[in-house]
Amino acid sequence: MITAIVLIDADAARIPEVAKEVADIDGVSEAYSVTGDIDLVAMVRVRRHEELAGVIADKISKVDGVIRTQTYIAFQTYSGHDLEAAFDLGLAD
Repeated sequence: MITAIVLIDADAARIPEVAKEVADIDGVSEAYSVTGDIDLVAMVRVRRHEELAGVIADKISKVDGVIRTQTYIAFQTYSGHDLEAAFDLGLAD
């Protein structure tokens, strides 16, 4: 599974609508409204690298109200659950 974190600048008047439309796109697992320099963060999860362009460039970027996107590809996934399991196995000292 390939995970991409997509930062989205949106028209301020359409942030809730943009978030809903982005969240409904196949391949988007979550969409968050956030504080800071950007308006929304979308988590994209696809099976093949080639699918990223279809989700991000062809769908997210074309949602009415999306001004710009910036995408980060995750190399490794870490979670609290993963860290707890590592400590339980004695791997993380």
